[in-house]
Amino acid sequence: MTDAAPAPARPAQPRNPLHGLTLEAIVTALAGHYGWEQLSELVPIRCFAIDPSVSSSLKFLRKTPWAREKVESLYLFMLREQRREQQQNPPPPDPS
Repeated sequence: MTDAAPAPARPAQPRNPLHGLTLEAIVTALAGHYGWEQLSELVPIRCFAIDPSVSSSLKFLRKTPWAREKVESLYLFMLREQRREQQQNPPPPDPS
């Protein structure tokens, strides 16, 4: 008999903005922010350009690591862009 060591716990990833996000959430956020047409220009793949949908995109991206990396990179860029906009345009003070 061997003593089975417990599986090492995965370290928390508090600084990883992709941690805990599904690919579906990423694609949905990108399509909502950029729209399918601009998304197909930024990441030139057919599933974004021809009859685009979240489900067809997910099927392709799960099988194609290079395309998934580009989509994840674009998502991170979008998050940085949104943070910059918030810093440049802080919300107005509460009038109450």
